[in-house]
Order: sequence, then structure tokens, then C-alpha cells
Amino acid sequence: MDKPDLVVVGRVAKAHGILGELAVDVRTDTPRVRFALEATVTARLRDGTHHQLTVSAARQHAGRLLVRFTEVPDRDAAEAMRGALLLASTADLPPIDDPDEFYDHQLEGLTAELLDGTVVGVVREISHGAGGETLVIDRDGDELLVPFVREIVPTVDVAGGRVVLDPPEGLIE
Repeated sequence: MDKPDLVVVGRVAKAHGILGELAVDVRTDTPRVRFALEATVTARLRDGTHHQLTVSAARQHAGRLLVRFTEVPDRDAAEAMRGALLLASTADLPPIDDPDEFYDHQLEGLTAELLDGTVVGVVREISHGAGGETLVIDRDGDELLVPFVREIVPTVDVAGGRVVLDPPEGLIE
């Protein structure tokens, strides 16, 4: 589990070129802030270790962000970063004014329950895909995927620690 004050802002997809550039799948609404020159992120590598990285350059390329970090000087170092999650502090996040928008970290750990109060499980993470967002719910050790749309998730009560589900027949059976 990540430190509670850190959120995922990207994932290293692969090394790009021979100079240590990394192709990053962005998972933040503020990539210009998170990957600005001299910004820092924490990389959580696949082996669980954490490394502080400083952005030395960033540019868009083929739907991904290509990022250079001072601490990743060449292709070999970049290859070692493949699959790493890039994390940033929640303290640096701008406030959200829209009551229907949430940061992923605000939803992770909330209890998922049905309209009648029956507990389904706990929100483990939010998956961002081409078709939209999906709540990944831990249901007694099993993974339940629930589309994060108002028709199925009519209530998000961050302060109350819950999301309320109104699933169509067959979604959670």
C-alpha cells in the first residue's frame, strides 16, 4: 500500500530512446504541474523500493508523456524503471470545486454498499480505461469491477466513508 499522502500520477510504460527518456501513462488531471521542470515525484518500482526523481524534461509523444529524470541518465536505468508507479504528494493537489468530481485517493478505502445498506466490499482502486472509470472493489478477497457512472453509483459520500451502488441485475452476483 502507498503512503497515505501519496497518489499515483503516472506509470512508466517503457524506456524511449537511448538517453533515459521514459514513456509515461499519465494518471493526473494536472500533468503540466506534476511533470513540470524540477518537479519531484516518488517512483515505486516493481520490487517495492521507492526512489525520488526530479523532472529534467517532459514532452508529449504519441498519446504518452515522454519524461526525463535527472536520476535516470541512460537507457539501462530507464529499462529498470519499466512498470514503476510515479507518486506525488496529495498536499500539492489543487482543491476540487465540482461536488461530482473526486481524486482517486479519496475513493480508495470507502465501503461499497447497496441501496439497502448491504455491504458489498471496499473500494481498492479506480481503474482508468478508454471506456471510462471503473471502481475496483475488494469483495472478500475477490475483485469486483463496477462502472463508475451515476446510474450505478448514485451516491459518493466521502465524509461518510461510503459509495452506494444501484447495480443492474447480474453485475455483482
